[in-house]
Amino acid sequence: MEFESNRPATQYNWFTMFRAGFTSMTRLGKTLWIVVIVKLIILFFILKPFFFPNLLDTTYDNDADKARHVCRELYHKAPSTE
Repeated sequence: MEFESNRPATQYNWFTMFRAGFTSMTRLGKTLWIVVIVKLIILFFILKPFFFPNLLDTTYDNDADKARHVCRELYHKAPSTE
């Protein structure tokens, strides 16, 4: 016997789920999530450009030169197996 439902198929809304979870959190939980989000914003949008600049784009013009440089650096800095 198969079960048939008269309810229409509803689409699952992820935003509603996260909003309901966030609103039912304690004050400490909300504060910790805000700290995590602020920390990620600082890491990715403020510190990353200063500490991890894209040197290959500023030094080399095309992908072949970039690949050649990376291969050369990996080969010379690899430990010898002998």
